[in-house]
Amino acid sequence: MKVLVTGAAGFIGSNFVIRARAVRPEWQLTVLDSMTYAANLSSLDPVIDEVEVVKGSVTDPDLVDELVAAHDLVVHFAADSHNDNSLDDPWPFIDTNIIGTYQLIQAVRRHDKRIHHISTDEVYGDLELDDPAKFTESTPLNPSSPYSAAKASADLLVRAWVRSFGLRATLSNCSNNYGPRQHPEKFIPRQVTGIIDGVRPKLYGAGLNVRDWIHVDDHNDAVIAIVEQGRLGETYLIGADGEMNNRDVVALVLELMGKPADWYDHVPDRPGHDLRYAIDASKLRAETDWRPAHPDVRSGLVDTIAWYEDNQDWWRTAKVVAETRYERLGR
Repeated sequence: MKVLVTGAAGFIGSNFVIRARAVRPEWQLTVLDSMTYAANLSSLDPVIDEVEVVKGSVTDPDLVDELVAAHDLVVHFAADSHNDNSLDDPWPFIDTNIIGTYQLIQAVRRHDKRIHHISTDEVYGDLELDDPAKFTESTPLNPSSPYSAAKASADLLVRAWVRSFGLRATLSNCSNNYGPRQHPEKFIPRQVTGIIDGVRPKLYGAGLNVRDWIHVDDHNDAVIAIVEQGRLGETYLIGADGEMNNRDVVALVLELMGKPADWYDHVPDRPGHDLRYAIDASKLRAETDWRPAHPDVRSGLVDTIAWYEDNQDWWRTAKVVAETRYERLGR
């Protein structure tokens, strides 16, 4: 099977390519990435000689049409995804996440191919901290930021193309990923790389916001399971029951890195900061054989921290740029 992976020089996409080469070596993989600041081609070093790499944007209709026509399946990771950046400049999120998805599904429709669309639990808004409920596939969309609004719009486009044009598609909405090759502007790698340099972690507000953490390999294994076992037209939520508030995550990272649990500083909260995400993945578990291999966040973080300690050349330049921007924003 010939598989086009968009956004495959980014965090989750690059890990998907590496994982797919390991567990589906018969797949022929093509990487499409516009190589923005969030991409790092060296993330693909373990498999770079085994994949084709194309530099370009999912918003380019001619390039997208040519690539989709030559492949059987599109796995669509490409997205601008950092909430803080979307608050500062929403347009790239509209362009990549909405226009790019439109170009892809139009090409998939024209050539009668198949697409799996990757999305986020952030499209559902948030839950109260003391609410026992979790997000399900029927939870109404209620995005809070330009980023999540753009992803919700993309989800709706895919669903509408399924219904109106018979698009052969599946969709997934995943909880917060962690693991190797994540840009140091994101929450966990920002803290880990800072601690390596002797810098105290930064915690938004009181740190009580809850996220449902999942190791990136578990996310990507679920995507493969949906591609092979999921029903066309369906949406699947991906989560590993990893709910933790941000303060506890920081405390755990500090413990694993040999620092006191209170060795952090509070910074002003982010505007529109969602309170709690929680995923009910029972549909995915019922319809596929997927189960998380890293159900314990602690064990997954041990390997993640080790990767950042061992791969400092990968993140140091990006770290400087990210922290300069955070300083400007007072975060």
